[in-house]
Amino acid sequence: CPLPCSAEPENDVAVRFNGVDRTEVIRSSINPVFSKVFLVDFYFEEVQRLRYELHDISSAHNGLRDTDFLGAMECTLGQIVSQRKLSKALLKQGNTTSKSSITVTSEELSGNDDYVELSFSARKLDDKDFFSKSDPFLEIFRINDDGSGSLVHRTETVMNDLSPVWKSFKVSLNTLCSGDHDRQLKCTVYDWDSNGKHDFIGEFQTTYKEIRTDLEGRQMQWDCINPKYQVKKKNYRNSGVVVLNHCKIIKMYSFLDYIMGGCQIQFTVAIDFTASNGDPGNSCSLHYIHPYQPNEYLKALVAVCVCVCLNSPLTHFQVSHDFAVNFDEDNPECSGIQGVVEAYQACLPKIQLYGPTNIAPIIQKVASSASEEMHTMEAMEYFILLILTDGVITDMADTREAIVHASHLPMSVIIVGVGNADFSDMQMLDGDDGILRSPKGEPVLRDIVQFVPFKDFKHASPAALAKSVLAEVPNQVVDYYNAKGIHPKCLSDYDESTRPFSP
Repeated sequence: CPLPCSAEPENDVAVRFNGVDRTEVIRSSINPVFSKVFLVDFYFEEVQRLRYELHDISSAHNGLRDTDFLGAMECTLGQIVSQRKLSKALLKQGNTTSKSSITVTSEELSGNDDYVELSFSARKLDDKDFFSKSDPFLEIFRINDDGSGSLVHRTETVMNDLSPVWKSFKVSLNTLCSGDHDRQLKCTVYDWDSNGKHDFIGEFQTTYKEIRTDLEGRQMQWDCINPKYQVKKKNYRNSGVVVLNHCKIIKMYSFLDYIMGGCQIQFTVAIDFTASNGDPGNSCSLHYIHPYQPNEYLKALVAVCVCVCLNSPLTHFQVSHDFAVNFDEDNPECSGIQGVVEAYQACLPKIQLYGPTNIAPIIQKVASSASEEMHTMEAMEYFILLILTDGVITDMADTREAIVHASHLPMSVIIVGVGNADFSDMQMLDGDDGILRSPKGEPVLRDIVQFVPFKDFKHASPAALAKSVLAEVPNQVVDYYNAKGIHPKCLSDYDESTRPFSP
């Protein structure tokens, strides 16, 4: 009986696990396959540690008091999500490896985030005006559980036309029918009047399930009925006919769809080595390597990198700031988080800090790689640039230009401000207070920059900093690929043999 637990960090050292749920008991089996499904919310910006414990229950009840502990496995939810099927050996007491193993499979629970594109027209609507023809518009209401109606969409008004063709529109399935394909939809046609007292022409009811039959090649149409005329007029047929001209399902893919489809995170770290940081040999310097505790650069570096690596094992690290910090321009990649830390610590004695603080070149460098990926029109690599800097940059115009250009690419920029300098320029780059524009006035296509001052998290846990700077990344990834119409690769299209090992 495996017992999954979620973890919480305790004093940044020990990890306390809280019991979440457990499977059914399978009797007399050494190769059990459990049917129990666990629902867990996944957050890319957090490291969600899990522990699976396996117990042999010998008593007649399912309690854990009189059980034999068979072993445990610890991992992160990010590891399970990115690999879809994770197998690891069970660890016995004392963390000794056993011959037994446990396999955990994951699948995203599909929601109702898809959109539907609809287009309607009408024929021979009743004429409600004396000196001209009706000016019809269509309203669609979702009927709620309490019988009330919620307006889903109102078309534009087509002037002086009894056979209008309304413009197509998009609406989410959540908005249209709350994900319930059998939910009633009430559609009403009015004749527009300038005084706001629109004349009722007719109505009909349908469901999304019925609308979808248009996808099978059958054009749907409905009689537009005026109930009063239906009662009063003996030979009344309708007040016109409403026709569904077009129905298209627009699949909205999620961040997990892309990660599970093999999308790799290319993670580049840019470190500010300008003179304003102070002499690394001086204890007052932001780059000072203290023998017992990490400096702010290292704290920020490790906090963000740990979360990215654990939640997306398909991560490649590269450290740069106009030169490779490992001094190998031909192979600037580092082996995981430890490789990044070692490269940073090793380079400090070999360099002389200087100025000015220009960040446009590194943005352009990463953008160059992202541009190559963009032309493949596949969701295989997304680039994240982490910039660690101590203050005011000196190439703001070029930086704004570089960010506007990068907003068209599969790329995000994270800036962590180290120290107590004035970071008002960085907050402008973030764009939360308004749309960032290039010096020529061109706006960013999408918001790709997230700025966080490290001083706000100086006394918080590393997880809090990582959560703050990475929270927007999943939406940025999805927004880019959805806007480009790039679908995630299916698992069957992704050759497991090409999957690189986690650094």
